Amino acid sequence: MAGKRTILITLLALALLAGIGVGGYHWHKAWQEEQFLTVPPETPGNDVIFRVEPGQIFTTIARNLKDRGVITDARRFLKLARRTGRDASIRAGEFLLSTGWVPEKVLSELTTSAGIMKKVSVREGLTWWQTAREIDEAGLGSYAAFAQAVTDPELLDRYGIEAGDAEGYLFPETYLLTPPRGDRSRYMAETMIKEFIKNATKVWPEGLPGFKELHRAVILASLIEKETGDVTERARISGVFHNRLRKRMLIQCDPTIIYGLGPEFDGNIRKNHLLDKANPYNTYVHRGLPPGPICSPGLDALMAAVHPEKHAFLYFVAMGDGSHHFSKTLAEHNEAVAKYQLRRNRKTYRSTKQ
Repeated sequence: MAGKRTILITLLALALLAGIGVGGYHWHKAWQEEQFLTVPPETPGNDVIFRVEPGQIFTTIARNLKDRGVITDARRFLKLARRTGRDASIRAGEFLLSTGWVPEKVLSELTTSAGIMKKVSVREGLTWWQTAREIDEAGLGSYAAFAQAVTDPELLDRYGIEAGDAEGYLFPETYLLTPPRGDRSRYMAETMIKEFIKNATKVWPEGLPGFKELHRAVILASLIEKETGDVTERARISGVFHNRLRKRMLIQCDPTIIYGLGPEFDGNIRKNHLLDKANPYNTYVHRGLPPGPICSPGLDALMAAVHPEKHAFLYFVAMGDGSHHFSKTLAEHNEAVAKYQLRRNRKTYRSTKQ
């Protein structure tokens, strides 16, 4: 009887120990989970630039995070993401993370933030080569690669640009992009062309016209963009160009000459430039619009080109405050030139409205 009692006690003791062991195991696992979720890998933490490649699977991302010291357990990080329904929400890009963050903050940054972005602001009225310099300076590509992209026949054909380059179709905008691995010049050129098409639908909401009509509007808009110092005058300046074209008058637009002289223009228009018939963009000797756009115009200039102000003005001259004096006759225009140009104060003269 005593032997049976001993056996029973032993079994009970073993069962108790087993229970304690199982309980201890579960407690230890729970403690590890709590530590993972609430204790960052380092205190204080260090910044880590972390990149997620497009199409990269979550298990690889988690493993890379652990290798970089941002998390302590890749498997638990995957479980956290699955439990909260975010395992398919990681964004491709470059992120600034910290080894002093808990996993929830890391996961939130990877699934909700745009990450580190490079910004390039391309203002209205830039030529393609000026835009190329902006891309180069922003670290998004090189001047040479951008020049190659904007003249690439395959890219131009893809978007129906029946010209030798994309001048006029590189829409001015502030662009935010993930820092590139390699040269992003072609991507930038294509992105800007797509942005042009998107904005052009606001000018032609019923559908873009054929390329000949579209190109004519873009050329005219580029002239308006370069001549406008006061944004309220765009439609009026457009009206002047429309009137002169209708009367078969020379456009006589200085910025067209400058464009034809190319990137090496030194800033001074000389008499021989005005008389140069070899410059196809010289609207002082060649009638009609120049052969192509002279910059990339913004949306307002495009709108003005298509919807000019109706009036009888044929001339305009800068008054030195960013605005223009508009005239209906050559005599009136000559008086305005003498007043605002020949007798101008060079110290206070400015070409744009302030």
